[in-house]
Amino acid sequence: MSDAITVLLVDDHAMVRQGVRTFLATQPDLLVVGEAGTGAEAVTLAAQYVPDVVLMDLIMPDMDGVEATRRLKQVSPRSQVMVLTSYHEDEHIFPALKAGALSYLLKDLSSEELASAIRKAAVGDAVLHPRVAARVIKELQGPRAEKVNPFTELSERELEVLKLIADGMSNADMAAKLFLSEKTIKGHVSNILSKLHLVDRTQAAVYAWREGIVRRD
Repeated sequence: MSDAITVLLVDDHAMVRQGVRTFLATQPDLLVVGEAGTGAEAVTLAAQYVPDVVLMDLIMPDMDGVEATRRLKQVSPRSQVMVLTSYHEDEHIFPALKAGALSYLLKDLSSEELASAIRKAAVGDAVLHPRVAARVIKELQGPRAEKVNPFTELSERELEVLKLIADGMSNADMAAKLFLSEKTIKGHVSNILSKLHLVDRTQAAVYAWREGIVRRD
């Protein structure tokens, strides 16, 4: 088993992890070395085990899969992250890929397809679900990101959130100020990053100042 492909499972649902682990146990060349129920736990275990492949869920309570992927790639650069999710919208796809994910798969894939994708990821070959691949191709064939007009691409609420990001406000602070839930704010932030082709909040803040969306008095 010393030459087996090591795998870290990341999903906040124990039943999902158990199902994947049970199947992977039937594959002699695949070895699950750990399970994480949160993004923070995933980063810790990745640093500890340095797995060949990480199966990463996206929607988790404490730290989403995008942020977990970004941090995980910092502590274990050689680990290949495979997103395994139910979400195929732009606001999930592009931030995940920009954060360092190699592959993006949906949970409707077969067990054999999952095993095959893990083996490909272990040697650096990407696998994208057909829906995701279509969105990526469309994005690449579309207008250059630099030409995005934030005043037409973003809704009024998203512009408002972007200004608050530039002011350094946290999701909790924005939620309190705008009388919205943190989950709603998180959704707006994800949409902003996706529409403006940005990786994280820091880039969003810099963008807002650079483009004159916010100005210093």
